[in-house]
Amino acid sequence: MAPKRKRKRILFVEDDEDAREVVALNLAGYKLICARNFEEGLRLSRGSDFDLYILDNWLPDGTGVELCRRIREFDQRTPILIYSAAAHERDIQEGLSAGAQVYLVKPVSFEELEEAVEKLTSSD
Repeated sequence: MAPKRKRKRILFVEDDEDAREVVALNLAGYKLICARNFEEGLRLSRGSDFDLYILDNWLPDGTGVELCRRIREFDQRTPILIYSAAAHERDIQEGLSAGAQVYLVKPVSFEELEEAVEKLTSSD
């Protein structure tokens, strides 16, 4: 019998409660820890070990791109996915330049989100 796989831990930084709930339902196979803003996301990212960060780019107290840069100061290893409605090419390029591996523009199909999360968390 194969050993039980540990659920991957994801920090999801999103200020919109509905978006948090929908993503939590669609990523039920993962241990999702949610932060509501930049400061909470930064604090949680420094205090725990995660397998993936999912960041909204529009937060009430900062941007996901800046949060990505700050996380990269102390964690260069963990993948980062920016999941945002900020859809300008400039936003996407800033996110990738800041250290994100993937930038998904909302709305995306949940299959696309799940595929990206699976790909980013399976590279152990």
